[in-house]
Amino acid sequence: MAEKKTATFDAIMRDLKARQFSPVYILMGEEAYFIDQIADYIAQNVLTPDERDFNQTIVYGADTNASNLADMARRYPMMAEFQVIIVKEAQNIRAWDALEKYFEKPVKSTILVICYKNGTIDRRKKVVSIAEKQGVVFESKKKRDYELPAFINAYLKERGATIDNKSAQMMADHIGADLSRLSSELDKLLLALPENNKKVTPEVVEEQIGVSKDFNTFELRNAIVSRDVFKANQIIKYFDKNPKTGSLFAFLPLLFNYFQNLMIAFYAPDRSKENEVARFLDLKSSWGVRDYMTGMRNYSGVKVMQIISKFREIDAKSKGLDNPNTSAGELAKELIFFILH
Repeated sequence: MAEKKTATFDAIMRDLKARQFSPVYILMGEEAYFIDQIADYIAQNVLTPDERDFNQTIVYGADTNASNLADMARRYPMMAEFQVIIVKEAQNIRAWDALEKYFEKPVKSTILVICYKNGTIDRRKKVVSIAEKQGVVFESKKKRDYELPAFINAYLKERGATIDNKSAQMMADHIGADLSRLSSELDKLLLALPENNKKVTPEVVEEQIGVSKDFNTFELRNAIVSRDVFKANQIIKYFDKNPKTGSLFAFLPLLFNYFQNLMIAFYAPDRSKENEVARFLDLKSSWGVRDYMTGMRNYSGVKVMQIISKFREIDAKSKGLDNPNTSAGELAKELIFFILH
């Protein structure tokens, strides 16, 4: 028997838009954004407005139980192809036994959507394995910081707009991994763009979101790559005076990732050629390799190893280990000074 493939957000949305519905959806995980996107699409698109009056029900986990849900799901739609039941805050449902029995033989004309946020149902539980055989089980995971620019790019592309790498990084650094807030800010940018030029630039981000196009973590990374001591110090001083614009916790992962890859680049079979280094680092875009070529000219392999060790020390201190009172701002200055000297 072929193993069932893991459900992804994009695959689920493709099926929904093609009107290929499953009788059961368990949507669970730490990232509420994707759960809401799927549930909202089902709520707004499966039934017509007239059909929803009799065939769409939204309930909350605290107000129902598995037995009631199973009874509701066994009903048949009235003058419609489907009935839709959306269970919000399903993490408040304690016993799932009755749903296990329903999932073994679900009614094909019912679309039951269970939204279980801020955690997951143990995949070893029978209710999950049965639901996976009959429908869709989706775990919505938090995006990591390095994944945010790609999310921003895809979000805008789907809406007919483009964004450059610097602008995407500025947005990611300023807003962070709260996808609901991030998508809201991106919608704000879309409204501000003229109809004949749907391109998000650093100037647009600065004007609409309030992020400096000159003093941000993207520019700090560029200054460090090129070993521009003056510019890097300017940015760090700006961050120190304006903590909301950038902090140690914002740029530490970005810089660590760069130097970690730079260390790998030194082991490329032919590190004198951009295409060889790009292939060795498995870079998806050619523009990124130039930073590593520049980095290998400006930093020795030994220095990079020392910088990576320093990152680990600063990261530990920022979490309070062996650090009774040094502030994050002072740790940031210490790190940047060590990198550049």
